[in-house]
Amino acid sequence: MEELKYPIGKFKVPEVYDEAFRKNAIREFEVLPTLLVDTVLGLPSKQLLGKYRPDSWSIRQLVHHIADSHLNCFIRFKLALTEDHPTVKPYDENKWALLADGNNDDIEDSILIIEGVHKRLVKLIKSIKPDEWERKVHHPESNRDMSLNFLLALYSWHGKHHLAHIENAIRKPY
Repeated sequence: MEELKYPIGKFKVPEVYDEAFRKNAIREFEVLPTLLVDTVLGLPSKQLLGKYRPDSWSIRQLVHHIADSHLNCFIRFKLALTEDHPTVKPYDENKWALLADGNNDDIEDSILIIEGVHKRLVKLIKSIKPDEWERKVHHPESNRDMSLNFLLALYSWHGKHHLAHIENAIRKPY
């Protein structure tokens, strides 16, 4: 069950946040929308209901969740760059996934959000100066400070993590 839950492994904090790490993470942000489109666009409604493990989100919920989550990522980056140590707002992603906009077959709007947010996020990330990468946000739910380096690592993993879920749900739905 652990392999179904974490098909690419659990998130690991990188040992080093250097230029090579950032270049690779930025590339992952750049390619995720295309990989997602190539994987899900054109799937029939019935297949969008497929799940990657018992009691998991469906493919359509995963696509909508990536849009929601990466919108939050974008906002968190902007807050960290424009405010001094801001507190970010947590949200209940499971409840969001049950709302009408997060649990329907019309995934194209969420794909458009992901494409647009990733384009803007990549432009923003590429503009970050070396001394800004350690700017932090505070996440009250986990009671931890998160640097921009950490957020870059987390969200680049997050996109790949859920893309693997979707691929598994297509290959072997539950």
